[in-house]
Amino acid sequence: MSGLRATTALVAVAAAVALAGGCGAPSKDATKSVAASGVPDKPKNAVTLNILDIAGNLALTKGMIQDFVKANPDIVKDVTYSKAPAPSMSGKLQAQQAAGQVQTNLVLTGTDGLSAGIKNNLFVKVLPDFASRFPGLMDNYQEPAAAMAQLAQGQAVEVVYYPSGPLIEYNPKKVSNAPTTPAELLTWAKAHKGRFQYADPANSGPGRTFLMGLPYLLADKDPSDPDKGWDKTWAYLKELGKYVKTYGSGTTETMKNLGAGSVDMVASTTGWDINPRVLGTVPNTVKVGVLQPMTWVTDAQYVAIPKGVSKDVLAADLALIKYMLQPKEQAIAYDDGYFYPGPAVKNVTIDMAPKKSQDTIAKFGRPEYDGWIAQYPKKTPLPAEKQVFAFDKWNKTIGSGG
Repeated sequence: MSGLRATTALVAVAAAVALAGGCGAPSKDATKSVAASGVPDKPKNAVTLNILDIAGNLALTKGMIQDFVKANPDIVKDVTYSKAPAPSMSGKLQAQQAAGQVQTNLVLTGTDGLSAGIKNNLFVKVLPDFASRFPGLMDNYQEPAAAMAQLAQGQAVEVVYYPSGPLIEYNPKKVSNAPTTPAELLTWAKAHKGRFQYADPANSGPGRTFLMGLPYLLADKDPSDPDKGWDKTWAYLKELGKYVKTYGSGTTETMKNLGAGSVDMVASTTGWDINPRVLGTVPNTVKVGVLQPMTWVTDAQYVAIPKGVSKDVLAADLALIKYMLQPKEQAIAYDDGYFYPGPAVKNVTIDMAPKKSQDTIAKFGRPEYDGWIAQYPKKTPLPAEKQVFAFDKWNKTIGSGG
């Protein structure tokens, strides 16, 4: 990989909806439902697929797509790729749909673009409409991945998953006894002012999981309600903020600071621990830990089909998605550890991954991860509207120093 990939931020939902509002209503022909019986198993002639990535997902799935094209030249003759910020997706698709010319054939998205697409009615209802094309889909997912799949409300298909965090990552030369509880972290931060850092949760996967993981760690009233159920969490973050010099604008900044030695401990996730060490941003000598009582806050990425694509393109999309969910293709998601482990379906082990991924994980992976993933409970993140509320409150009461 050429650089660190920022995990997508759900605050983009609000921007995406606002942007979409100026594009006019999509045409009825472009957004009407498609009867499954009218969509062939494969197109009459091989099609070109124009794929939009708004989540950095191609790093995990491009190999799967290439394998499909190679194995199915009668379905897809060529693929073009484009990348864009998540907030731009809704406006882009609505403009195409309003013109009756949908040129984007497939969207690779995180939970932010997914939520905006659902809100704006931009995606084909894949499930249950086309469930017969994905036999045993939900049963084949890992249990926590199946919970993440539900967030799509049938309008996208989950293709990669990871438990995410929250983790703490630290320089063992500076941190001899790593905190093991939120109280210990607060005590350490107080004694080492400015040496712990996490990034703005609206623009950072580790910042987001740290924010959403704290209600479980602190046994707050209702971890699913940042408005009325996070009294302990908001109080803790305000106290911790007294000893945080600056909040990173994104995870990349915090990792660079850890690597440069300007901070000694940061909030992290499995992928943000492994991948920056692969890239050399952070030395391979850093360590990670969990705070108790640990609960993973999970994350996933999805494939969505814009409404208005032709029936032949829709047929090709569905065939591609089914292909990507095969265990041998899912193993490609191990990648360079950026979304570790990565596979969404059951029984996909590292020995099934490409040799490059196996070598990378052997050198930079953590033996303790498999045990932690099996040991600790997993919860889905807050839904989009609650995340936006939490980000806004964090900005007003924590990030601003208020």
